[in-house]
Amino acid sequence: MVSVTTGSENETEALGEKISSKLKGGEVLALFGGMGMGKTAFTRGLAKGLGVRSGVSSPTFALMHEYRGRLTVYHFDMFRIETWDDLSSTGFFDCIDAGGVTVIEWSENIENALPAGSIKIRISRGQNDNLRVFEIEGMDI
Repeated sequence: MVSVTTGSENETEALGEKISSKLKGGEVLALFGGMGMGKTAFTRGLAKGLGVRSGVSSPTFALMHEYRGRLTVYHFDMFRIETWDDLSSTGFFDCIDAGGVTVIEWSENIENALPAGSIKIRISRGQNDNLRVFEIEGMDI
């Protein structure tokens, strides 16, 4: 496991961008962490690193956003997902086999459905309100 601490939203985006350079397609990045931990900022940086120019936002109400770049990014929000039927209706199972990069916010709600080999990224608050600690399992950066 790798641990990285960021001190601002810009640093969180830069971490996402750095990780994007390691991606080849087919990866599932499972983000764990509460409200305001930087999941969307991380995804914004990751998408930027994959050539997505703009428009990355939280898919809270849409449940999934798709972004086109060097690799397609499937960005899910599983905050409201409670059942297997809910999960199936999001298109999740189709996207994880589509060859792009799947990024899942609120992965704790679907942990039992994550494919083997998923990259798990647990985000927590650091010693002050600006710090975020990223514990990354399943990938060296």
